[in-house]
Amino acid sequence: MPIAIPLALAASFFTASASIALRAAAAPAPGEMRFSWRLVTFLVRRPVWFVGVLCMVGGFVFQVAALHFGQLAVVQPVMASELLIVFAYLALRDRARVRALEWAAAAGVAASLGGFLYVADPSGGSPTSAGLGEWLEAAGAVALACLVAVGLSAMRGRRGRPPTPARKAAFLAISAGLTWGFVAAVVKELSAYVPQGPVAIFGNWSPYVLIGVWTVGMFLVSNAFEAGPLAASQPGLTIVEPVVASLLGITLFREHIRNGVAELCGEALLLAVLVGSVLLLSRSAIVEFDDSRGHRAGGDDTTSREGRIAR
Repeated sequence: MPIAIPLALAASFFTASASIALRAAAAPAPGEMRFSWRLVTFLVRRPVWFVGVLCMVGGFVFQVAALHFGQLAVVQPVMASELLIVFAYLALRDRARVRALEWAAAAGVAASLGGFLYVADPSGGSPTSAGLGEWLEAAGAVALACLVAVGLSAMRGRRGRPPTPARKAAFLAISAGLTWGFVAAVVKELSAYVPQGPVAIFGNWSPYVLIGVWTVGMFLVSNAFEAGPLAASQPGLTIVEPVVASLLGITLFREHIRNGVAELCGEALLLAVLVGSVLLLSRSAIVEFDDSRGHRAGGDDTTSREGRIAR
């Protein structure tokens, strides 16, 4: 397990870089492209999008390696440190705007992640223990939750008011986080066959399902980044993905965490600290400032104004 943690940290570095690059690519897209495959044709004409995709691939490679050596309940919470890396990148660019409260939030993310892993002490599990029926049930539950989140992103408010950009981004990011959590579970399944060579890999169902679900995840996350501010989309990605992946690790791969009353209370408290720290950090002044600059760079003043109002 010790080697799984540095591999997961390397994966989070690449996925954080991907978030920044993909957001930079998607933010200037015209609003009428939202939730349309025309958005893809817009993105492929932007070099920074390919940088983001390459970073996603790098993150995937390290994630496969991490999941080969460790449990989902270990690897995915560590990968939630992605937001810390995004924050560090923006802080290095604009140190003067970083406040003590934001540093405290960053420390809260790191401490709560480390504390959760210590208290939960994930162990056990087998990458091939789940049957086809269990996988279908898990896929159905995740797909239903995704559809609900996508529906909420488009639901009109009182008096028929359209949803704000922040609300669209938040719920689309939640749907993407659900999808990426399921992707992590499929990657865990696939990782068991990697040492056996290409015949074992491509003779299994996991690489084909992975391609399809990964495509859906990329579509959802691109629309989340296009729909509204990074401050609205990043928390859903950071929080939902590891939670879903950890639950799938327990249900599909028979991983174990400490479940005594004291341990469960401690885990719940640490998760609450994590959620609060992520929300506070995602609304950092430097994140909002960088996001509004991205909108202005795209020339969409209306979206920029709506994003600032939503925040």
